[in-house]
Amino acid sequence: MIKPKKPEFFKPKDLGKRDWGKEELLAFSSKKWMMKKLFIKKGSKGGLQYHHLKDEGGFIVYGSMLVRFDDGNGCLTSKILKEGSSFRFPPSCIHQEEALTDVLIIECSTPHLNDRVRVEERYDESSFEGLPSTNIEDIKII
Repeated sequence: MIKPKKPEFFKPKDLGKRDWGKEELLAFSSKKWMMKKLFIKKGSKGGLQYHHLKDEGGFIVYGSMLVRFDDGNGCLTSKILKEGSSFRFPPSCIHQEEALTDVLIIECSTPHLNDRVRVEERYDESSFEGLPSTNIEDIKII
């Protein structure tokens, strides 16, 4: 007979100062997945980016946001997501999120904390102040 495992209970952990809002780690299974709560302030937007390894999905608890993404033909397109919408950005999916209102997202992803490749230049976008690209060998995993 298999010995039953005990449940784990977590307290939210603040992941540091964010100009765009707040990011909290809610729960994780080491090297498998992590769940976060993201609060994005109205008017804030992230960088135009993709991930080497990170596979992420989310559910919008409240608010609305504009998601810009590559349509598969090298052109940027956009979609507005509202309360109750869900999404997924698999590895290599170029994307950018912009809060049209205050937005609360519950995100579940692989546990890659700093996996990002900035691609503003590829689309002739103006430079964005924010977190830089990371090399695949420098990605942190929880």
